[in-house]
Amino acid sequence: MRFVLAPLAAAAYLSLVATAQASVEIHIDLTSQTMHVASAGGDYDWPVSTGRPGHRTPTGVYRPRRMYISTYSRKYDNAPMPHAIFFTGGYAIHGTWSTGLLGQVASHGCIRLAPENAATLFDLVRHEGARIEISGHAPGSDAVAQHERHRSHYRMATARRQRRHEVALGYAPRERRHSLRDWSHDPLGSQ
Repeated sequence: MRFVLAPLAAAAYLSLVATAQASVEIHIDLTSQTMHVASAGGDYDWPVSTGRPGHRTPTGVYRPRRMYISTYSRKYDNAPMPHAIFFTGGYAIHGTWSTGLLGQVASHGCIRLAPENAATLFDLVRHEGARIEISGHAPGSDAVAQHERHRSHYRMATARRQRRHEVALGYAPRERRHSLRDWSHDPLGSQ
């Protein structure tokens, strides 16, 4: 009996290790609005749309939590989310029919793909599992906007200092005038 169970246990262990190693690697770059997928079936590079200003896409490393072939967003007017792979909270990678917006920020925080790419990714993840890594800063994101605001404030402060200096030099008298008392009696300096 012991001789029969040992090979079965070893086979089960090896199949788990093989499954864990065959995991799909998904990397989403918010800066370039692209997704790179590496799997046993090949590598893919696809344009995506992530969270527009005011609707950020979370960064970090995640695993798929829930998967639905077809679901709808109750929060956003029952918007369709085909081949949805939820990775944290209400955030998902899913298909979109707004393919003209792919490659730029456009979503409420989810990661949008072309429908055929979402279907391919869904099948890969369903069979192999996945590790999802999201990095970068979306164009127009809070980090980019904060940096731009800082640069803008710096430029404005520099311009104010230069104007103040120019104004002071522009109105400085060329020669010393009389005292205030003398000026009050003869403001035009006709003496």
